[in-house]
Amino acid sequence: MAVPGPGYSITMRVSAPPSATVAGDLTTAVGQAGGVITGFDVVESANDAMVVDISANAQSEDHAEQITEALNALDGVQVRKVSDRTFLVHLGGKIEVQSKVPLRTRDDLSRAYTPGVARVSMAIAKNPDDARRLTIKRNTIAVVTDGTAVLGLGDIGPAAALPVMEGKAALFKRFAGVDAWPVCLDTTDTEEIIRTVQLLAPVYAGINLEDISAPRCFEIEARLREMLDIPVFHDDQHGTAIVVVAALRNALRVVGKDMSDCKIVVSGVGAAGSAIIRLLLHNKPKDIVAVDINGIVTRDRANMDTNMAQIAELTNADGAAGKLSDAIAGADVFIGVSAPNILTEADVASMNSDAVVFALANPDPEIDPLLAQQHAAVVATGRSDYPNQINNVLAFPGVFRGLLDAQAHKITDEMLLAAAEALADVVSPDQLNSSYIVPSVFDEKVATSVARAVSSAAGGGTKTGGGAKESALLSDVRD
Repeated sequence: MAVPGPGYSITMRVSAPPSATVAGDLTTAVGQAGGVITGFDVVESANDAMVVDISANAQSEDHAEQITEALNALDGVQVRKVSDRTFLVHLGGKIEVQSKVPLRTRDDLSRAYTPGVARVSMAIAKNPDDARRLTIKRNTIAVVTDGTAVLGLGDIGPAAALPVMEGKAALFKRFAGVDAWPVCLDTTDTEEIIRTVQLLAPVYAGINLEDISAPRCFEIEARLREMLDIPVFHDDQHGTAIVVVAALRNALRVVGKDMSDCKIVVSGVGAAGSAIIRLLLHNKPKDIVAVDINGIVTRDRANMDTNMAQIAELTNADGAAGKLSDAIAGADVFIGVSAPNILTEADVASMNSDAVVFALANPDPEIDPLLAQQHAAVVATGRSDYPNQINNVLAFPGVFRGLLDAQAHKITDEMLLAAAEALADVVSPDQLNSSYIVPSVFDEKVATSVARAVSSAAGGGTKTGGGAKESALLSDVRD
């Protein structure tokens, strides 16, 4: 399943004897070891030796070592140094703070800091709403995590989560011009997290919750929403849901099916799966069957938490029971946000004709996409090395750009659905096909289209988020 990619990219500084065949010998050795060369640069050249930098993509750290060993095995060749290009990107962190105003003279200091800044502080004290106009608050969000559900790595803690949150902040800036800052909390206590975010909130115009394990994430989001006057968005839930709904809308256009005629199976009922189900229900599918590690979710299952009990009430209209293979037989759509290699080729073959398979577990999906393509008409994954990558970066920058532009105080279902519709529409009818159901993350229309839709749904920033009722999708989920 694994293929060489830039996540395991290395640069090897290699000393080799000069000859007419040296370049071919070196590149052949890397290729035979399974590496993909991305750069070959001569650093030094002399009568007795030459030094080159060879950059290559590998499958893993072990594979990178195998490539290095293959070069060292050549006569007269020595690998002097190996640099991991991913670690080099992270040296010193990926984000920084820069001043937006010049600080060159005494006059500059007098206006940006004391004594002039006191006048601005007093103005905000008299009218707190001016903080959005006169401080970084107007364009700044907090990316908050406790490090308990980071990517596919699980509970690795707040320090190890920091590189991921830095990356998130960099994406916010790159794609939507939003200033985001990592807030990695050294606690997993629900009450402490809620109280800490509440105390930090005056600095920010929005809160992006990230990589907090279920079911705690549901209560944390719901209660923060109640107590704060700024939008609270859990990207693992609602960012994923927006992109999945947008992609499914376009996938069904490709196969010529209507959502109301479709049986949809969702594997994984954690943060992402629950939000996907709730957002899909607005589109009134024929049925949604939720499946987790214990099988099909039924109303009579014992010992369900509040979220699971709600999902049970909202899904499985026919009261089906059994395993994933039982659920998927005769289904039109499979959406996996669960675990690798749990879906078989026979399972996909048992689906209805022109089936849609979204195998989104990362880095290894629920089924090898190449196997799924043998029987499904449209296949999507969470990976960048296959077509139809379902990536949250398609949603969250534009969503927050729209919320900030509208000076919104709440998030509603209408905003989430508007974001999904706008994202789907970025793919024009003449572009749409089985291998292109979502736009590239580098398509400049993505963030602006999503932002415009969210801002419009927010009603231009009224206190109530445009008068829409508070989101049922974001309703309280707690004991």
